[in-house]
Amino acid sequence: MTFAIWPLLAAVAWLVVPSSATSASLVGVNYGRVGDNLPPPEAVPRLLASIGVGRARIYDADPGVLHAFANTGVELVIGLPDSCLATMAADPAEALAWARANVQAYLPATKIVAVTVGNEVLTNANDTGFALARCLVPAMEALHSAFASLGLDRDVAVTTAHSLSVLATPSYPPSAAVFRRELLPYVCPLIAFHAGTRSPFFVNAYPYFAYAQESSGVALEFALLDPDATGFTDPGSGLCYTNLLHSQVDAVYHAILAAGGEAGKLVEVRVSETGWPSAGDPDERGAMPENAARYNGNLMQLVAEQKGTPLVPGTPLRAYVFALFNENQKPGPTSERNYGLFKPDGTPVYHLDITVPPENATAAGGGGDGGISTPEPDGESSSGYFSISSAAQERRRSQWPWKTEAVVVAQLALASIWWH
Repeated sequence: MTFAIWPLLAAVAWLVVPSSATSASLVGVNYGRVGDNLPPPEAVPRLLASIGVGRARIYDADPGVLHAFANTGVELVIGLPDSCLATMAADPAEALAWARANVQAYLPATKIVAVTVGNEVLTNANDTGFALARCLVPAMEALHSAFASLGLDRDVAVTTAHSLSVLATPSYPPSAAVFRRELLPYVCPLIAFHAGTRSPFFVNAYPYFAYAQESSGVALEFALLDPDATGFTDPGSGLCYTNLLHSQVDAVYHAILAAGGEAGKLVEVRVSETGWPSAGDPDERGAMPENAARYNGNLMQLVAEQKGTPLVPGTPLRAYVFALFNENQKPGPTSERNYGLFKPDGTPVYHLDITVPPENATAAGGGGDGGISTPEPDGESSSGYFSISSAAQERRRSQWPWKTEAVVVAQLALASIWWH
């Protein structure tokens, strides 16, 4: 087997999927690469286009990936590693050099719209003295200043991604959520930064974890975002919640408002990671293909409706599915290696039903992940959606159009060529 087949695969995908599909949805996908059997980056943009996804997030600024996404129209969020934070916070020249080498050098061909400075920095288990946490906002400020000096600050947002564990426990109901007390010295200036730059607050939100850890207290349908799930009313706000993801996102909103005051009202929360594993260890309850298909299908439909959460109904929810591929070298339990929509050979992990939404241009100045979005006027949001479902869910989704024959042929050709 050789990767030489991937240019042919890309050509096949190009024939069956129009490039305009890449800008059609508010859903993105996390493109992780912790595996030794993954396809080359050149094959990835057309695979994304084949399922109607026009946004992707990577965890570094790998030159090969950045070149591969050139002239594809895909909006790309790239990452600055934790290891760079201290140097960048201490020396603005380092931030400028990084911005030039890893962002400016690839624009405008590669559509880089945001940089995540570190990943889950505030809850890093190795940062016991909060040395890394103290560097976070200064590093973000330095990078934003670097973009401003290059005339890129309106095009490339500076943000960071957080674990939900930044919230104090318990964070139920949403209206009672606050940040952990020991994190407030770092969270408050972070909120002020987001408010001042109008950059989004990214959070990694996984209803799966809540279900797996408290399956007796969290209904599966509620965690899977099923439209007919039994919901609850928040006694503090009076708002009704019909799925766990909305509840988690609004908990973050409430915590931001509690910590940031008026500045917090200017901050938009976006989901930088969410997903459901298709396999797991015996004690990882709910990790199976059927549930992964239901969750991701419901998520994509929820996002494509361009509606907000109960607390901020006028701000369309944006989310990045985790992840594009199963990654065989990720450490931890079995579930960690089984979040992918696709196997490394490009075939779906579970049954895929794809309906590419119609072209849906985003609002100028805020359509991408480079800043706060402008909600669509009433009645103008797209009615199209794409989804992932298992065969077991066909009863509920019988109204969804099937993939075109050309896409099916392309997927079969992909598998055949890969294993030839």
